[in-house]
Amino acid sequence: MNKIKIIILLFCMLGWACSDDNSDGGSTPVSVMSVSYANLTYNSVTLSSSYKGENQNVTKKGFCYSTEPNVDVFKQILEVSGSGMDIRGELTNLSAGTTYYVKAFAMVHNESTVYSAETSFTTPGLTENDELANYKAPEYVDNYTGIAGWAQRSQWNLANVHDPTVMKANDGYYYMYQTDASYGNAHDGHGHFHARRSKDLVNWEYLGATMSAAPAWVKTKLNEYRATQGLAAIDNPSYGYWAPVARNLGNGKYRMYYSIVVDNYIKTGAANTAANFDNSWTERAFIGMMETSDPASNTWEDKGFIICSSSDKAMDGWARTSTSDWFAYFKYNAIDPTYTVTKEGQHWLTYGSWHSGIVTLQVDAQTGLPLTRLAAPWDITDASGYGSLIETRDNGRWQGSEAPEIIYNAKTGYYYLFVAYDELSVAYNTRVARSANINGPYIGIDGKNVTEGGDILPVVTHPYKFSEGHGWVGISHCAVFDDGAGNWFYASQGRFPNNVSGINASNAIMMGHVRSIRWTSDGWPLVMPERYGNVPKVEIKESELVGNWEHIDLSYRYGEQRPANMMTLSADHKITAGTWKGGTWSYDETNQILTANGVELYLQREVDWEASPRKATIVYAGYTPSKTYWGKKK
Repeated sequence: MNKIKIIILLFCMLGWACSDDNSDGGSTPVSVMSVSYANLTYNSVTLSSSYKGENQNVTKKGFCYSTEPNVDVFKQILEVSGSGMDIRGELTNLSAGTTYYVKAFAMVHNESTVYSAETSFTTPGLTENDELANYKAPEYVDNYTGIAGWAQRSQWNLANVHDPTVMKANDGYYYMYQTDASYGNAHDGHGHFHARRSKDLVNWEYLGATMSAAPAWVKTKLNEYRATQGLAAIDNPSYGYWAPVARNLGNGKYRMYYSIVVDNYIKTGAANTAANFDNSWTERAFIGMMETSDPASNTWEDKGFIICSSSDKAMDGWARTSTSDWFAYFKYNAIDPTYTVTKEGQHWLTYGSWHSGIVTLQVDAQTGLPLTRLAAPWDITDASGYGSLIETRDNGRWQGSEAPEIIYNAKTGYYYLFVAYDELSVAYNTRVARSANINGPYIGIDGKNVTEGGDILPVVTHPYKFSEGHGWVGISHCAVFDDGAGNWFYASQGRFPNNVSGINASNAIMMGHVRSIRWTSDGWPLVMPERYGNVPKVEIKESELVGNWEHIDLSYRYGEQRPANMMTLSADHKITAGTWKGGTWSYDETNQILTANGVELYLQREVDWEASPRKATIVYAGYTPSKTYWGKKK
């Protein structure tokens, strides 16, 4: 049998219309009526048609459809059963806001397939309620120990993230860069300041390192200073790559400042080990800068030295009596840079960590270099070019504050200084103060001038735990950014607590966290307690607030996860159980603010990450002059 006859036979066996020499030439031809549609929704539609004609040998009937015109039965089809001449059926799983083209068809035995005229319809877009009903929460796991290695980097998403900085580029992507730290030291040997990008702040594509090796200028500059101090050169410095900040300058150029820390002892240049301790401090840190016009390429051009750690104790004042002597040699520590463009268009570089406080200095907008010529990095004064002090925790030489981030909110007219407090493994927490000027003074929510010294309030993030799950610690060193449409976000690392059952070195697991921000009516940023999951922003109704909530008093406790307690809101606007029992509540639906026991709590729909499976819920955050509150609807 030849190939053509085999193909014809196969079509006939499948029920497709075929013709042969035995066709009935005396029948009235079959014709198919135009398609009508009804009950059109964002994902379904009811279709109807019929056929007529004396020839009743219709073997199949139904609808063929596509998002492209000129459809036929070789596109998607919906076959309709039944012995009558009606053709009725429902199309489902359609896409919202999409135009479809459709024909009814009838396959006639020994004849060609017969079609109706083509009809089109467009499904409506999803309503907010449709979007919420169809919402699917992120599915990636927080415990990524099984995929933490370099070979699994394509699956990292927000795994292995430490000290993130985030910028939105002109291509619509958010780009994130970070310190090299990772679970199991997965980044070792694979470059520095690793990058990823995302369109939705939920799903991230890992891009690799932005820097392959330490720039040559670091060793050159280090040994130049050592020679001036009468010290031998260090041939193979030990480097740490810390805490970059990246910014879109808005002119097609992107700028990144980064920290490289030299970890050798000053006096001898020996590696930093207990056995090598030489009664001196470890060497200085350097801040450099690089630029690109295409962050998607992840190719950056290094621009060299910007600034370094500085001392006010002369060039040989590094002596220490012991490894526990924290009367620091360096006054300002050149790590953790942040970069801010003011409302007037000035560019400012801010940095600092543990040594005396946080400083800021103006840089040239075109070059990124300090406007003021730097003096030698010893015997410094306020006029030496290394910056002016804008925050100090206790006026001591060694204090638990670092990782500044300064952003300007045009809506409120303030600059906001976010600072990380305490050690990073567990106790890490975030504070914020604000100023009308980039260089201060910065004032806390309690009215305290923290440029002059003292602890900042409010607490923005803090170790915490809801009733389910292990909770999170080490939540700080933040990036704060907006999407250009008035929506603000907070990104940081979060760590597992110590000794989570079944997880080796659980506190070493670092997950990238992104949280949304709401602003209070008097202009303070509130970070939401649950991580951002791109939940549809459907207006929250008062009826949804009745029931049980998990309520956290986020007041500062060093190294302690703040626990959740129950709070019950009744339909008659009373607090009937748990926290604030006996109080009352009210709701401002226009502004989405729940007032409970006199405290304004700002609501938002977010993901319940502790639920299994994860789902959308309602959360809140609120401030008083002395306290912070977080909560989640159960």
